[in-house]
Amino acid sequence: MEATRNTPANSTQNGPLIPAHKAQPISEHTAMPIWRSILFVPASSPRFIESATRQAADVLQIDLEDSVSPSDKASARLSVPKIAQGFTQAGKEVIVRVNRPWRLLLRDLEASVCGAVSAISLPKVPDAGFIKSVAEVLTELEFERGLLQGHTRLIAMIEDPEGLHHIDAIAQSHTRMLGLIVGAEDLAVSMGMAVNEDSLYTPNIMALMAARRAGLMPLGFIGSVADYKDQNAFRKRIERARALGFEGAFCVHPSQVAIINEGFAPQPDEVEHATGLMLAFEEAQKQRKAAFAYKGRMVDLPVVEQARRLLAKHEKLKQLERSRAAHFSSFPDKP
Repeated sequence: MEATRNTPANSTQNGPLIPAHKAQPISEHTAMPIWRSILFVPASSPRFIESATRQAADVLQIDLEDSVSPSDKASARLSVPKIAQGFTQAGKEVIVRVNRPWRLLLRDLEASVCGAVSAISLPKVPDAGFIKSVAEVLTELEFERGLLQGHTRLIAMIEDPEGLHHIDAIAQSHTRMLGLIVGAEDLAVSMGMAVNEDSLYTPNIMALMAARRAGLMPLGFIGSVADYKDQNAFRKRIERARALGFEGAFCVHPSQVAIINEGFAPQPDEVEHATGLMLAFEEAQKQRKAAFAYKGRMVDLPVVEQARRLLAKHEKLKQLERSRAAHFSSFPDKP
C-alpha cells in the first residue's frame, strides 16, 4: 500500500476529510534501516546536545526519560523539535525515548512527532494493546501535521515480567513496530534478579526470537548498557551479540559508539570470505551444482544466502559512511 500524506489536498473534493482517528498507517515498510549504534542524548543537556553531532553514532536518541530530572521534563520536551532538526541537518537519524506514565507520555508524543523524528522508543511496554493505543495517537498527530501515515515507527523496550510474557504479541502488534530491546536494569529490578549474563541471557534471546518472527530489528546485547568503562569486556559483549543475531544496540557513552559500529559491521575477513564464496557459487551455478565445496566446507543455498546478506550489508554501510563523511565535512563547528 502506498503511503499517502494526510493533508487537505488528499481529501475527496466532494466530501469531508477523513477523521484523524480513522486514518490508517501504512501497511508495509519494505526496508529496515541499518542502525548499529543508537546513542542516548539527554534533552536537558546543551553540552551533550552540542557534542552529539560529532559522534559517529548511526542514530541519536533524544532522551526525555531517565537522563532528565522531573523538574526539567517540561522544558526538555519543548526543545525536542529544535534538537531533532539540528541532528537531521548533521546527517543523523533521530529517535526519541519518551516517558512511560500516560500523562507524561502523551505530552512527550505531542512534542516529538515531526518530520525529523523517525521513531519513538517506548519504555516498559506491557502488552500489545499499549502499542496499539500509542499508534492511534501517532496517527492522529501525523494527520494533523501533514506527515506520511506511518512515518513515526516504534521501538518497544521490554522491562518487566508482563512485557516479557507478552513479547511475541508486542512484536507483532502493529506495522509501526521497528525494533525490540530488553531494558536490563529495569527488568532486573522488576524481577528481583542480578544484572549479569546468566540472568539476562533468556530475556534477550526471547526478544531476539520475537523480533525475528515479526520481521523487526533485534537490538541489544547480553549485559547492561551502563557498563562502559571496561571497553574490552564491552567489545566481547557486542561480538557475542552479533554472533547471536542482534543488529545494533543502545549506548549511553560516546566511547561505546566505535565498538558497537565495528562489532555489528561485517569484518574484513568475513567480506573477503563471502566475496570468494559468491564467486565460487556463480561457477557452481554454471556447472548446475546444487552444492559445492569452498575452503574445505560444503556450501548450499542457506550458506550462500548468508554470504549475500553480509555483502549487501557491507555495501549499505559503505554508503552510510560516505554520506556521513559528506555531512560532517559541511557541518559547522567541527573539531
